[in-house]
Amino acid sequence: MANRTPLHDWHATHGGRMVDFAGWDMPVQYTSITEEHQAVRNAAGLFDISHMGRLTFTGTDALDLIQHVFTNNAATLKEGQVRYGLVCNEQGGIRDDVLVYRWPTYGYAMVVNASNRDKIVAWLAEHKGSRQVMIEDRTLDSAMIAVQGPGALELCRGVTPFDASQLAYYYSAHTTYRGQECVVSRTGYTGEDGVEYMVPAAAGAALWEALIGRGARACGLGARDTLRLEAAMPLYGHELGEEIDPLQAGLGWAVKLDKGDFIGRDALLRRRDDPTLRVRVGLEMAGKRIAREGSILSRDGKEIGRVASGTFAPTVAKAIAMAYVARGCAEPGTTLDVDVRGKSEAARVVPLPFYKRPKA
Repeated sequence: MANRTPLHDWHATHGGRMVDFAGWDMPVQYTSITEEHQAVRNAAGLFDISHMGRLTFTGTDALDLIQHVFTNNAATLKEGQVRYGLVCNEQGGIRDDVLVYRWPTYGYAMVVNASNRDKIVAWLAEHKGSRQVMIEDRTLDSAMIAVQGPGALELCRGVTPFDASQLAYYYSAHTTYRGQECVVSRTGYTGEDGVEYMVPAAAGAALWEALIGRGARACGLGARDTLRLEAAMPLYGHELGEEIDPLQAGLGWAVKLDKGDFIGRDALLRRRDDPTLRVRVGLEMAGKRIAREGSILSRDGKEIGRVASGTFAPTVAKAIAMAYVARGCAEPGTTLDVDVRGKSEAARVVPLPFYKRPKA
């Protein structure tokens, strides 16, 4: 039986079309994906992200363990700061992409992908060694809710005693919601500004209802996918995986090779100059047909890559995709052929992201 988030009953009784996602019963949409997508781009959308794994680290060696498995540098995090990075295997392939939080007096926390939670918990236990650190999986006893869009900060004003608009981007703070512990962070996965809340499971439904009452629109996984694709944010199992390294994926900025040793570092030093490894690019289709995951890309009759994710992007009103291609075909402006269900369609390599939110 699939796991259920603390908000499952609300989704089921308010028109959420439920699907199995990474072992969780999750809403893919309520109305139309395009309507929910545009709500986020133009106002404020609301996402149940309680399926994401939430791990806490306490003890004198918590930072040492995180540094050992994390490609970015957690040692330079300021109190409350949040940092994106990868967890790699010994060959440099990506086990997961994660967010690490440094919490004052609370130690550290890590948010991981739902599909990889068990794998990462086991990986941390395997590499803990003699370090003095306690890892606690808080996923099932908490809820996580995201409000995303240009209206998100204003909509969230007054929800908690701490005002999220006081946070710099990718910072978090401890506060309360109705007397219960609450973490608020200025983070997200849509290309928009926004707020994410972590609260005890028992407080999740009340917080969700309060945000709906303030005008946030409930959105499902379908809109979350089109939004992150427009913003060129990689998704594990599509742009990221055990056979792909962070440098191929264009995530070199989240890899600090000079911070000291970490799992996968030696392999990444070897792989970074390997001309045979394909790299992530953006594609814009010449027509309206969508290039789906796995579609073969060719040039001059020779296969040079494959599509990782594709969709019709509501904001830019074009069929777009992200793909891995041979380095010689990665320059913006390069034209490629895409096999879309047996028919060849033209596509052009374009810079990423496809969409960037307007500056305030």
